[in-house]
Amino acid sequence: MRGVIALVLAAIAVRPFPAYGDSELERGFRQMYGLDFDAARREIAAYQRAHPEDPLGVAAEAASYLFEEFHRQGVLTSEFFLDDDRLLGGVKGPSDPKRSATFLAANQRARRMAEERLKKNSSDPDALFVLTLADGMEGDFLALIEKRQLASLSLIRRAEASGTRLLAVRPDALDAYVALGAANYIVGCLPSYKRFFLRLGGIRGDRSRGMEQLEQAARGGHYLKPLAQAFLALAARREGQNRRAVALLEQLTREFPRNGVFARELALARSAP
Repeated sequence: MRGVIALVLAAIAVRPFPAYGDSELERGFRQMYGLDFDAARREIAAYQRAHPEDPLGVAAEAASYLFEEFHRQGVLTSEFFLDDDRLLGGVKGPSDPKRSATFLAANQRARRMAEERLKKNSSDPDALFVLTLADGMEGDFLALIEKRQLASLSLIRRAEASGTRLLAVRPDALDAYVALGAANYIVGCLPSYKRFFLRLGGIRGDRSRGMEQLEQAARGGHYLKPLAQAFLALAARREGQNRRAVALLEQLTREFPRNGVFARELALARSAP
């Protein structure tokens, strides 16, 4: 927050977050949500060749490996999300070492590229978005896949700080609310004594606020809108809001008919009491 003039100049200087179009990056994210990770990475590689200076292309590559590991471990399923031991303690099995190493390397590369851009313009919204995405993804990886919850906390704080800076510059960059909302919701699900100690470290959780933030990304997000919808549907299931979950999963199933996880979760939500 460097004053109104700096914010106005930054807003004028940057390109807007567009509606979904036909770029390789757009197609790559959609292939991810359709669970075709190899096709997603081909599209992302084509985008990187055309835009070698854009850290978002590298962050998307990292996302493809993390989403693939999430899929392998069943993270975006009700079996995981409705089980406190798994949601708050991480997956049961080990991670794939090659995929994990590839994710971390790409994620770190994206972070370095974004940090270099911020040296030139501390209000660069694209760089702030990549930092929010990179720190949020690595925090999720450490907490859910590596089961290193304490190590993930500093990354959660950093993602929240970058996301807040991004939204100050670009209030329409609603993808930032995925990292903020997921962190708020999951931390808010912890037992009260654990939340107390986290508050001492500057980390606060609020389930209701987390769902509100996920709702904002689910309505107006861009690259991460389907992810926000999936997170929100599973959170709604935890909260006993099955009609809300069904509506979200119906939309995801229509949009990504090849994603069998969405179809299965829809059937489970419809049959829930």
